[in-house]
Amino acid sequence: MKNRSSSLCCFSCWPLSLAEAGGGTRAASRKRSRCNGNVDIRTVNLSFRVGGRLASLSVDEGDAIKAGQTLGELDRAPYENALQQAQANVSTAQAQYDLMMAGYRSEEIAQAAAAVNQAQAAYDYAQNFYQRQLGLRKSSAISANDLENARSSRDQAQATLKSAQDKLRQYRAGNRPQEIAQAKASLEQAQAALAQAKLDLHDTTLTSPSDGTLMTRAVEPGSMLSAGGTVMTLSLTHPVWVRAYIDEKNLGQAQPGREVLLYTDSRPDKPYRGKIGFVSPTAEFTPKTVETPDLRTDLVYRLRIVVTDADDALRQGMPVTVTFSHGNGQ
Repeated sequence: MKNRSSSLCCFSCWPLSLAEAGGGTRAASRKRSRCNGNVDIRTVNLSFRVGGRLASLSVDEGDAIKAGQTLGELDRAPYENALQQAQANVSTAQAQYDLMMAGYRSEEIAQAAAAVNQAQAAYDYAQNFYQRQLGLRKSSAISANDLENARSSRDQAQATLKSAQDKLRQYRAGNRPQEIAQAKASLEQAQAALAQAKLDLHDTTLTSPSDGTLMTRAVEPGSMLSAGGTVMTLSLTHPVWVRAYIDEKNLGQAQPGREVLLYTDSRPDKPYRGKIGFVSPTAEFTPKTVETPDLRTDLVYRLRIVVTDADDALRQGMPVTVTFSHGNGQ
């Protein structure tokens, strides 16, 4: 009976027989129950957040990995260039914003005032000339074309004067709030692009998120990778779980937080210790891997047991026998 149950994959609990109790008392054998499960080790597919050419990988399949360890790097040159461009854009935007905030210098205002005076003098001359030409035209001393030329010169001088006056008025008033706000927004946009460029450069290095063992190495240096493409698969050292199933009759024993013993074929006399972390709220049929046809129709509840003293001997899918007592003690 014991050999057959070890080959089954995750089925419901039942009491141990006297023979299986190995000479224990009849009362103890009635109190002890067990269920079978399998080791469930989580894996993580590791990838770069950005794309590019894979420059190097520093680990191989089967290597023990520590959290924070460097696993590989992309070619950094394109991202270093992008960072330099982003830094230059921030400098330009910062200078423009500072210029807007400082306003116009006194020298610029003086030059604008001089330009107004010059334009005013030109306009006065053009206006007087036009008035003289207008009088001459009334006496037919000049042609209509001459008068029109004088009017055009006067109008052009007037437009130049207005432009100079508007510029002087702007210089004296300083930059408009809308212009300052626009310069500030441009600076913030450039700063955000710089932060993104720094992050992209940082993410050309792939580091391990946790302790574990490298299971697969999917690509080799020189490969062109897209962002998010799997580079390697890491089997996590912690947490190590056991997935087991229990029937409704024994469901009361499977309380979250309860400690259990976990036996493996490789070390039957030295059990691991575990704690029930999750009991499924819904029932399901016994997994198809159970060999006995009548057991496959039983409704069971899935358990997740956290192994509290896991070591490297526990492997993904390894059969485990879970034992616990009907009472509070082990």
